[in-house]
Amino acid sequence: MSVVVANPSASEDYFRFFGLEQRFNIDLATLDQAYLAIQKEVHPDRHARGSDTEQRLAMQMATLANTAFQTLKNPIQRGLYLCQLHGVDAHLETNTAMPAAFLMKQMDWRENLEDQDEDLGALEALAQEVDQSKQDTLAEITQAIDGAKNYDRAAELLRGLLFIDKFALELDDAISVLV
Repeated sequence: MSVVVANPSASEDYFRFFGLEQRFNIDLATLDQAYLAIQKEVHPDRHARGSDTEQRLAMQMATLANTAFQTLKNPIQRGLYLCQLHGVDAHLETNTAMPAAFLMKQMDWRENLEDQDEDLGALEALAQEVDQSKQDTLAEITQAIDGAKNYDRAAELLRGLLFIDKFALELDDAISVLV
């Protein structure tokens, strides 16, 4: 296996920084290996005897590696980053418009959570439904980005995935209270 060495000129593209293809569906194990190889190369201890410039560059590369790794490891952040690379801003702060069917599903989930907050079995069934919805949305995002190169659609799906993830956390909290 080849060792990936940090490429400072690739800092404007996190995928290239790690030697990965610009895709939503990436191999996380390959990302982990590339990250660890870069961290080993730029670790400040390796440059402790270097000049101030070498130490500063190593620190900058380590920081960049951390930022790039966290962005690419998280599916939502990775998707938003890919959209951004292709000129599409998801406008997460201002654009909360969602399809009516998605909003109805969200309302249904919330009602179920409120009505069945004491019923562990019902909450676990709801958690499975929410997880399936998340998996389906991730598959749609993969198709929108890697297949159709439709970054506007991907941004819309990513906004929905944020809602799903937020609800899943609330649901996990409700389940943990009962366990």
